[in-house]
Amino acid sequence: MKLSYSSFKDEDRFILTDFACEPAQELFTKKGLFKILWSKQKPVKLTVDDYAMVLNKNEMLFCTPLNVINVPIDSEGVIAFVFNKEFFCIQNHDAEVSCNGFLFFGSAQPQKLSITKDDIHHFEIMEELFRSDLHTKDRLQGEMLRSMLKRMLIISTRLVKENLPDNRITNSQMDLVRTYNILVEKHFKEYHKVKEYADLLFKSPKTLSNIFSKHLGKSPLTLINERIILEAKRLLLHSDLTSDEIAQELGYKDGGHFSKFFKKHNGLSPIAFKKAKLSVET
Repeated sequence: MKLSYSSFKDEDRFILTDFACEPAQELFTKKGLFKILWSKQKPVKLTVDDYAMVLNKNEMLFCTPLNVINVPIDSEGVIAFVFNKEFFCIQNHDAEVSCNGFLFFGSAQPQKLSITKDDIHHFEIMEELFRSDLHTKDRLQGEMLRSMLKRMLIISTRLVKENLPDNRITNSQMDLVRTYNILVEKHFKEYHKVKEYADLLFKSPKTLSNIFSKHLGKSPLTLINERIILEAKRLLLHSDLTSDEIAQELGYKDGGHFSKFFKKHNGLSPIAFKKAKLSVET
């Protein structure tokens, strides 16, 4: 199943698919697509950024265009809502949905949401509305789909916030967390220290540490390190750059320093990691 909307004039795209056909599988190789995956029937095995994971029944996964994803074609019960920034720009609509730096680009790993029984019917109704409007070809089709996607993102953001280790986070604290995550996504190749981001936010490193540790269960430094490691792995596995060239790309003047950093967080040097991954694939 692959239902799609597109506008030649605006280059926007929205797709609802279950990945059970070759045209849908081709979406994995196309750049610039956000993907919201929902396992509706049973656990589904997939890979995200070359790591195997399981999406359990009634779990959703929010993936950015940077995430390298693969869902086997014979998977059952998993659907995806796919869109590009021309269809819905999370930056431009941040004041309305507040998902940038939280649902998307909130950490190195895609955000996961477990849907409770009380909320399943909301998402099932939205899915049916998406299906209906994807079959309705008129001049308002794009706006109808956008308004439903906006509703889905708002509800999802609320639910993920409720599931935080400490969900008493205030709106101002949440905005600070989201802004920090956005800054990390923008500057992780040049800024590797919490103080550098604290200065951009006019906050102290201690303030950031207290908020992140209390409400997210992670330190702000961990988020920086995870983002650097993720990018390093992508470059090692999906580019022809050498370890030293990757070190330069990620802001390390000393390739040996980068190698020690990588090994500390992965147990293998960059070269050993790449060899181990490629040997498994072959």
